Amino acid sequence: MGLIDFVKEAGEKLFGKGTAQAAMTEVKADPANEAKIKAANDAAGDAIVTYIKAQNLSATGLTVTFDGASSSVAVYGIAPDQATREKIVLCCGNVAGVSTVKDMMSVDRSEPEAQYYTVKSGDNLSKISKQYYGDPNKYMKIFEANKPMLSHPDKIYPGQNLRIPPA
Repeated sequence: MGLIDFVKEAGEKLFGKGTAQAAMTEVKADPANEAKIKAANDAAGDAIVTYIKAQNLSATGLTVTFDGASSSVAVYGIAPDQATREKIVLCCGNVAGVSTVKDMMSVDRSEPEAQYYTVKSGDNLSKISKQYYGDPNKYMKIFEANKPMLSHPDKIYPGQNLRIPPA
């Protein structure tokens, strides 16, 4: 898949909690300390992995690395299928503070790749469905393709990236 861009300011706020927050606070206090920067990046990567697991998504050898200097994530592992791979990538990128994700994952079962769409102000799933499928009533296909990250079809936000599965 390669490199995917995200809106850095949009998404789950994972780095303001627990170990990630403590590590980020340490870096702000001593920004030249490489050990503290590494600890903060590791804590951020761990927070993303925890978030992925909370979405009931898994991959063999799942590893997420975060680079705070470039606001980028790299994700590695073997997903059971293409949909799971894409959902894991979206979990990595739909995090406040992440601007790009380098997808280094592979899949056990190859399938056609989905497209990605960045939600704009005023969008809803019906409008997006009409744009991609020519039918606003196919919005549930997009909703289902983005579960469990989406809990309700009306709960999307500007800057969020969504999977748009093939028609």
